Amino acid sequence: MPAWNGDEVGKGKRKRPPGRWIVSITIWSFILAVVIAIVTRLLLNAIYSLLLSFLILTAVILLGIIFDIIGTAAAAAEQAPLNARAARKMDGARRAVDLVQNADQVANFCNDVIGDISGIVSGTLAAVIVSRLAAASVFEKVEVYGGILLTALVAALTVGGKAWGKNLAITRSTEIIAFAGKILTRLDRIRDWLLFRAKTG
Repeated sequence: MPAWNGDEVGKGKRKRPPGRWIVSITIWSFILAVVIAIVTRLLLNAIYSLLLSFLILTAVILLGIIFDIIGTAAAAAEQAPLNARAARKMDGARRAVDLVQNADQVANFCNDVIGDISGIVSGTLAAVIVSRLAAASVFEKVEVYGGILLTALVAALTVGGKAWGKNLAITRSTEIIAFAGKILTRLDRIRDWLLFRAKTG
């Protein structure tokens, strides 16, 4: 199988002028980064349990890995099998086709935007956890060595997880995008139901 390049766009995928998308994704990246940072800080201020702090850190790392898988799968997937599913009106197939047709934007959002934000947030979380460990410890060097070890662990889990995820995304791209399409379709239905309820009171 030929080597896959994440910057390449497969057959059937749309190529669009990048100008408007670049401006839009830059603005949304800023907004998302601010919102996620604020939410994370509020959670950490409200939660003093080290166990819960570690669970939040793990969730953020997993979020980055999951979105990296979706972005890579969208860029690697072929559209024809998903078109066949859409023709049979399978649940989520139409949304899956949309993901593949807009693979460049999906990959940019999932791999770069969410991936970078999760990396920044996980680093912040690690620093907060280390400071709490240092405050609760009688050892003077825990903040220095704990910070090094936890930062290295976060980096290793992130890089290793994304390496595993990219292999999975390339080999199972159609199944992953079909599943993502189902999730998006169900979210669309929930949104439509909420809008309907809001209008009808």
